[in-house]
Amino acid sequence: MRIPVMLGVAGLAFVVHATDAGAKQFRFATTSDAGTLDPHANNAFTTYLVTGQIYESLIHRNDELRLEPALALRWEQVEPTRWRFWLREGVTFHNGNAFDADDVVFSIGRTLAPTSNFTIYVDTVSGAEKVSSHVVDIVTRVPDAVIPDKLTRILIMDKEWSEANRSAVPQNLRDREETHAARNANGTGPFILRSREPDQRTVLVRNPRWWGGAAGPNDVSEWHHVPIASDPTRIAALLSGEVDFVHTVPAQDVVRLQRDQRLKVLIGQENRTMWLAMDQARDELVHSNVRGRNPFKDVRVREAIAISIDVEAIRTRVLRGNAVPTASMWTQFVTGYDEAYARRPPLDRDRARRLLTEAGYAQGFEVTLDCPVGAYDEACQAISGMLAQIGIQIRLSTMPNAVFFRKLQQQDSSFYGLTWGVPTFDALYTLRGIMMTRAEAGGGSWNWGGYSNAEVDRMVRAVEAETDPAKRTALIREAQRVHNNEFGHIPLYHLMIPFAMKANVQMTHRADNLIFGRTVKVE
Repeated sequence: MRIPVMLGVAGLAFVVHATDAGAKQFRFATTSDAGTLDPHANNAFTTYLVTGQIYESLIHRNDELRLEPALALRWEQVEPTRWRFWLREGVTFHNGNAFDADDVVFSIGRTLAPTSNFTIYVDTVSGAEKVSSHVVDIVTRVPDAVIPDKLTRILIMDKEWSEANRSAVPQNLRDREETHAARNANGTGPFILRSREPDQRTVLVRNPRWWGGAAGPNDVSEWHHVPIASDPTRIAALLSGEVDFVHTVPAQDVVRLQRDQRLKVLIGQENRTMWLAMDQARDELVHSNVRGRNPFKDVRVREAIAISIDVEAIRTRVLRGNAVPTASMWTQFVTGYDEAYARRPPLDRDRARRLLTEAGYAQGFEVTLDCPVGAYDEACQAISGMLAQIGIQIRLSTMPNAVFFRKLQQQDSSFYGLTWGVPTFDALYTLRGIMMTRAEAGGGSWNWGGYSNAEVDRMVRAVEAETDPAKRTALIREAQRVHNNEFGHIPLYHLMIPFAMKANVQMTHRADNLIFGRTVKVE
């Protein structure tokens, strides 16, 4: 029998349950909860940290960031626009249903649905076709050499379970729809959902029938996802022993935690970039004191913002060295990276003021800057002070991730900060998702600021279809050049991510910032 237990840390109380004797429990604390358990409704990183333990993809990216078989044993591009996948046999979903080709065809179709937030991964896909019970073809509109990389993030659902529970299409998060799949889960993965208390704790237990094998003596058998929004409370939970791992460590706490012999800290650069986006689509901003026009439509205003932010000061004083200043929308881990486009323009606030005057804003203006709490709200505070020096008065609005992303989806932001990872490790992911005009499935799906350039769109289409690596890279770099010259977005820095944990925890620090419970050891 499970017995409710009340745990409290610095004013935070949450309910958990007593666990089986001998269980290797791993209590994972991070800034926010999964927005949903529907694996195709929300492409937010914190959601995937939970759903990626329960559901699986055809192809997995391992701790060395190499592709390896998961639900697909092998794959091959049998025609320029057709990829064939041979599926693993004998796999069952958590409810006992058998996994087969029908589930893959269903899941690919589900990610193409209008309510899916994963269309960026199937941007070139026209559909999936069943060849036999355990062979599936994925058909694309144009040749797409990075389909295997994209499919690492498409999680496979049970067709029978989804349809029986009225969850055949992804949950509509924008309209706050409630569905069975949003609060329940049925995957093939190494962990099964045991209990779910949104914004408090989600408990997963090891799947004894997982095709990857039984848990070893040091393997995690229970995964507790514990969202703690407050930085001090989250660190206090680690220091008191109430959690085993802290995923987001404030920069000011790193040195203190490194000195604690009960703990250890792993630090590495993440494949993720912090940047600013501006509403360039509306004729008048919804959160500004400027009436009858939109200052962000003027490239001189966007440039003024870019050259007035002292990113080196943010790196050293705010982030304690845990950042890599950049002008690139993606990191050096990504195909298409070019050091030439990573060099930031010089800090020049005198020129910034002149640009604002030329644009007709000699007295500056007011605007709201939206930022989620967690890894970079302190950076947003610093940016606010820096922009004030050129006359742009910032009303800073910080909020939980779920509220922030809902605000973006409702297109209710004039100016916002966001971090963006590239799980495919290919620049097309950012080009299509962020820099392309917001249009059909996959196109500009996260381009909430409305940046639009027909030349960039044309080059993105060309990148999609180009199979020659050198020509493809040249197209990527040219699209980046045009975007950078227009200050379509303002990249600031690549993130350095500290992981803090108990000394008995063993794991790999991955550049994609992911932790999979199946590879974590607790000694």
